[in-house]
Amino acid sequence: MFGRMRDDLTTTIGEIRDAGLYKSERVITSPQQSLISVATGNDVLNFCANNYLGLSDHPEVVAAAKEALDRWGFGLSSVRFICGTQQIHKDLEGALSNFLGTEDTILYSSCFDANGGLFETLLGADDAIISDELNHASIIDGVRLSKARRYRYKNRDMADLEAQLKDAADARYRLIATDGVFSMDGYVAPLDEICDLAERYDALVMVDDSHAVGFVGPDGAGTPSLFGVKDRVDIVTGTLGKALGGASGGYVSARREIVELLRQRSRPYLFSNSLAPSVTAASLKALELIGTSSDLRDKLAANTALFRTKMTEAGFDVLPGDHPISPVMIGDAAEAGRLADKLLDLGIYVIGFSYPVVPQGKARIRVQLSAAHSTEDVERAIAAFIEARAALAG
Repeated sequence: MFGRMRDDLTTTIGEIRDAGLYKSERVITSPQQSLISVATGNDVLNFCANNYLGLSDHPEVVAAAKEALDRWGFGLSSVRFICGTQQIHKDLEGALSNFLGTEDTILYSSCFDANGGLFETLLGADDAIISDELNHASIIDGVRLSKARRYRYKNRDMADLEAQLKDAADARYRLIATDGVFSMDGYVAPLDEICDLAERYDALVMVDDSHAVGFVGPDGAGTPSLFGVKDRVDIVTGTLGKALGGASGGYVSARREIVELLRQRSRPYLFSNSLAPSVTAASLKALELIGTSSDLRDKLAANTALFRTKMTEAGFDVLPGDHPISPVMIGDAAEAGRLADKLLDLGIYVIGFSYPVVPQGKARIRVQLSAAHSTEDVERAIAAFIEARAALAG
């Protein structure tokens, strides 16, 4: 049987290559930081990691992970409700609740699992989920697992969201699901307007804040903090794998009763091993560092403003906004790949994003700024973009 399947798979993979959509994995041979080593032996500036605050190799975060290995061991070999809960898991859940301003928090192996285990636990066939069309794949997959009716509204379009809420008027419960920041564009969801509609139409609000928690908002607590709606958002999901240390793990932070039911019935939680002790302790340290000072957030904001301003002045099409995700729009997938390869030759590590990660004809290089970048790093990246553009044009 596999002989025929192999032929089909080979054909499909060939079509992906021919279309310029094949995604190769570059091997890095150093820790994740602003300057990384790649398998070719070169050192390059990294402008595509989600290492927003530069905590992935922060000495205090690394030290916390090492100490946890000595104190708590390598792993739990168990799920949480059997014998997989250590005090540091409860400490991290409490710290996240305090930081986010929520009633309770539950940890998962990833935010993908958090979103995958959320909707089917809370909602049934009598309910409705109204989801932004550009939501992350984990929300889309999580919604598919639920028996609830599905509605989709145009990205950040409040008129369309209201229309979908009206169409779902006969549902027992209605839940609006949105990314806090849309990862391919850097656009921020208008949570104040979403909460206004939710209150008008008696709906719940769920936000995946993976690309905001730790650095967006006056206290770094994410988009609910940015819009002043912490008390109006019912469910926040997020990751520990980006700004909060950059390793792995995710969470649902929500109303107390929601979290309690998730502990009883959420399948990815019940049937997945506990978060590793070293990751848990390192994430606690990351939260501590974020809460102690705004220096890293301020540096990230300055780097972002510098890159966006100078790239726009140089004639590049950078999607508007002030988020560290700064998409440089190219259009053609193959051209985006060639530009990314040339930039690597010039010492700048970026990736061309194309279909199916982004829509056809909207290929881009998604530059991600970090607090770990120096001003000189950012200026070097801008100069490399200009040089690469000229070289490819010639």
